[in-house]
Amino acid sequence: MLAIRQVSKRFGPVEALVDVDLVVHPHEVVALVGDNGAGKSTLAKVVSGVMAPDSGVIELDGEPVAIASPSDAHQAGIATVFQDYALCENLDVTANLFLGRELRERSLMRDGEMERVARGILRVLTSRIPSVRTPIAHLTAGQRQTVAIARTLIGSPRLVILDEPTAALSVAHTAEVLNHIERLRELGLGVVLISHNLNDVRAVSDRIEVLRHGRNNGSFDTRNVSQEELLAAITGATQVPEPRPSDVGR
Repeated sequence: MLAIRQVSKRFGPVEALVDVDLVVHPHEVVALVGDNGAGKSTLAKVVSGVMAPDSGVIELDGEPVAIASPSDAHQAGIATVFQDYALCENLDVTANLFLGRELRERSLMRDGEMERVARGILRVLTSRIPSVRTPIAHLTAGQRQTVAIARTLIGSPRLVILDEPTAALSVAHTAEVLNHIERLRELGLGVVLISHNLNDVRAVSDRIEVLRHGRNNGSFDTRNVSQEELLAAITGATQVPEPRPSDVGR
């Protein structure tokens, strides 16, 4: 579904991403892990159109695509949930799901249809939010994350990127968010999960990709990798070897 090939991004003298590769398939949760400053959020912003890469190619279904803005990403079927959720506290759940994408007929908003769609999405995610007319200000942190994830399903995305979705959540709310991620996979979406919490990563991911200092430093099958191997790749105790000249082009 998604292939990132040799993507690099610099900020002045700082190399945030250096020739990074990443592949995501349908029905797959790929976890992106690494220490602070490893380049995880920068890569998410490149794929979501928030910033442009300096070099490299992004492919969807094997075809190169130009993602110059969040609007381009949305049209390509890529949805992103950043850490701040970007929700309006004075609006209810339905209004937040459709904010900027309201269903209209002539000049009137189709409130009933939007409410019906909102209820259906929360049902698909097995959400515990009592009503789609509840203001965001009255929701818990876990429920707000649920709304942010539910909003990605407006417009039928193919790929969802989640940046630290369980940060600062209670154990119960974390379990609920992880359940939502599993539901996204069951729906056939590709999911990129960015997280520092290796327990959460191991609970829901199919594959784990490690970034270190903006470079790929390991790709692991979640079922077979040990905690020690992951920590070694994250901390740099093990390094992916540089390609030999004879390997280039193979």
